[in-house]
Amino acid sequence: MSTTTAPFAEVASSNAALRAFLHGLPGVDRVGADARAAMLGTRSIKTTAKAQAIDLAISMVDLTTLEGADTPGKVRAMCAKAVHPDPTDPSVPRVAAVCVYPDLVATAVRALDGSGVKVASVATAFPSGRSSLDVKVTDTALAVAAGAAEIDMVIDRGAFLSGDYLKVFEEIVAVKAACGAGGAQDEHSAHLKVILETGELATYDNVRRASWLAMLAGADFIKTSTGKVQPAATLPVTLIMLEAVRDFRLRTGRVVGVKPAGGIRTTKDAIKNLVLVNETVGADWLTPDLFRLGASTLLNDLLMQRQKMATGRYAGPDYFTLD
Repeated sequence: MSTTTAPFAEVASSNAALRAFLHGLPGVDRVGADARAAMLGTRSIKTTAKAQAIDLAISMVDLTTLEGADTPGKVRAMCAKAVHPDPTDPSVPRVAAVCVYPDLVATAVRALDGSGVKVASVATAFPSGRSSLDVKVTDTALAVAAGAAEIDMVIDRGAFLSGDYLKVFEEIVAVKAACGAGGAQDEHSAHLKVILETGELATYDNVRRASWLAMLAGADFIKTSTGKVQPAATLPVTLIMLEAVRDFRLRTGRVVGVKPAGGIRTTKDAIKNLVLVNETVGADWLTPDLFRLGASTLLNDLLMQRQKMATGRYAGPDYFTLD
């Protein structure tokens, strides 16, 4: 069953109709996008505002481990850090979510029970997306059944780049259905984040088209990258995706979140992204419900900068546990 937003009900009636719509979107001025992102990236914030931005960024982190060597012990340790990022300072906010492979979802759910930190899981043959739809749907359903509140799926970039937009659309619809119809508030359903893998999309126009395609198919979030491909979450790409969710809300009334992921390692990177959000879509999106930072190493730098502001000295990277 299609979840296409009502004003666009005919858009996905055929591949030709979907192509006509996506290629009819305004083209991206690459020079302008690069220049605007660079300009916003130079904005600086100081003192109280910076301290607030650091805490906000911590609360938006999806603390992530997606390695073949992941173990239940590593996931439990990461979950403990997600709930209490700095055990010596209870004023540090918890992160938004912990993101793991599907087979480790149950471990994370048990470790985070009652904490308020969500469990997210990659699915759909992450990171390549090269598998059958049946496998992708089963992968998703198993993660949701294990307790995942959020699913990060990858689109089939080969299908997208060859112009088979309807296949990509229908796969997102099917995975959304496997997440459950009730949204993340339902005990047995999950929000859907759709990973575009922007580093493989080649052009900014394709980033805009893929963003709209994912939203039309029912994405709750659009996400830049798997973190396995470079370039990943560049500021211009995040800007284009933020503009897409802004325009989508104007035309449909539906609000979709954005998650840059991959390559966001420093407090400076995180704050640049927060400035980008505020200046492009406004303060409405400055919440973990609508903006996330996918990262495996960012949290420690945020904690170091936070402690520096509080004490006047750096604790050093070995003061905090490895993510």
